[in-house]
Amino acid sequence: MFQLTPVVRNLLILNIVFFIVDAYILPLTPSFALYSFMSPSFLPFQFVTYMFLHANIGHIFSNMFGLIIFGPMLERIWGPKRFLIFYFVTGIGAGLLFAGIDLFETSQLQQAASIYLEYPTPEGLVDFMSQHAEPWYKSKLDLINNFEASPRNPRIIQESVIFVKGLLQYKVSIPMVGASGAIFGILMAFGLLFPNTELFLLFIPFPIKAKYFVAFYGMYELYSGIQNAQSDNVAHFAHLGGMLFAFIMLKIWGSENNKFY
Repeated sequence: MFQLTPVVRNLLILNIVFFIVDAYILPLTPSFALYSFMSPSFLPFQFVTYMFLHANIGHIFSNMFGLIIFGPMLERIWGPKRFLIFYFVTGIGAGLLFAGIDLFETSQLQQAASIYLEYPTPEGLVDFMSQHAEPWYKSKLDLINNFEASPRNPRIIQESVIFVKGLLQYKVSIPMVGASGAIFGILMAFGLLFPNTELFLLFIPFPIKAKYFVAFYGMYELYSGIQNAQSDNVAHFAHLGGMLFAFIMLKIWGSENNKFY
């Protein structure tokens, strides 16, 4: 059904093998996922290894489907070596952008936590949660109400302190996995090189040109990233990072002016 090129086939095999090992044989995510710069678990090689790990079957299926649909045509145009370089540059670039924005957001969270921990008050807790812990607000209503009723109760103050410290620890302990950054880089390159190719997608009842699909997807990821829904586990800025580095690579290679269709 799919005419796989050598690099695409090998990447597909590697991702599937690592997924099986991680899920059923030996957990790889604790050591090889990409952690926050502020996490003690962070190591530089994770910018490469995180691309070969996935959270679940749906995650790896969507990424590998994108790889085998859009990857082979790019590999045929560029050749195996250039395609492999492109794959890793966009994947690593996606990780770098994600890690940089995560560092900024986590630093803000750490600063807000430090302010609260220095002077814990009911008003301060509400303000902290509304800005940094909105998904947990309803689950902590009893704590908030009790704190407002007894603002000097040592037990309640300690409970709020434990929660704030735990949230900060939770934030820096969430790793990122997946080849999505590199896949979005491939999608970006496809849209630039084949802008007028019509795509037939399951969730759109009419054909759409690649350039419009890529533009729409990019705007959606930017919107979702800026919204920064704390209950959203999708690394939107990693996706944007892959697209950004793909654009830069095509600029460097001078390929953006060679549209094939």
